[in-house]
Amino acid sequence: MSRVSLAVLVTLAMVAFAGNSLLCRVALRENAIDAASFTAIRIGSGALVLWLACRRRRIAIAGNWFSAGALFVYAAAFSLAYISLPAGTGALLLFAAVQTTMIVAGLRGGERLRAAQWFGVIFALTGLVLLLLPGIAAPAFLSATLMLVAGVGWGIYSLRGKVAGDPIAATAGNFIRALPLAVVFAAISYRSIVTTPAGIAFAAMSGAITSGLGYVLWYATLPYLRATSAATVQLSAPVIAALGGVLLLGESLTVRMIFASIAVLGGIALAISKPARPSG
Repeated sequence: MSRVSLAVLVTLAMVAFAGNSLLCRVALRENAIDAASFTAIRIGSGALVLWLACRRRRIAIAGNWFSAGALFVYAAAFSLAYISLPAGTGALLLFAAVQTTMIVAGLRGGERLRAAQWFGVIFALTGLVLLLLPGIAAPAFLSATLMLVAGVGWGIYSLRGKVAGDPIAATAGNFIRALPLAVVFAAISYRSIVTTPAGIAFAAMSGAITSGLGYVLWYATLPYLRATSAATVQLSAPVIAALGGVLLLGESLTVRMIFASIAVLGGIALAISKPARPSG
């Protein structure tokens, strides 16, 4: 895959992830749907779209139960955490956990970073903190723990995507396998179910478009990215989400947001620069 094609696919995947955050944020903030129903509809709609895509291409469903479990853990914990967790705190916890999980795995696998790349990782994370810190309050322990669990789940899911084979077949299989887990989750939470047409629409868009298709794009790029680079690239998603909040949700564009975005994107550019050879 050419560098231009890779850059385009990575950018589209990050836009999808940011859109997914915006949809979830709006749905839960407005009490348009409960967390369990959002998770079930999100995974169900994603499974349907991806299954249809596999049928159209006449390819067999792939994926595995371990990846499906990681996907479900991420989706369920993410929704539950955002019931009471401020958006800025949640994003910071999520992507810090994702980055830590993937970078630790990469280093354990023999990847090594040059000094400039380490500086890029630190610079990008500092920019993310700068972007989110003004809205941070001390989070409730349970909500914070759930978001950290979501980040670890997403990190594991991304790592397994590096060897998943066909991205559509693998993502479809993972979503289909995760669906019964999401249905059980919703059934257990039946006493707190809240659904509105708007909430259902948000969850369906999150599953079919920004999750299902977004994950296909992400799985397609992962074989060409080192784990450490993939982890750092994902730090751009909160920046894109913040800019989306300005354009779509009427949030204010501040000087701090501009400088934080420059720091994150500049740090990513350093972190994904020419890699050092693995040791050994």
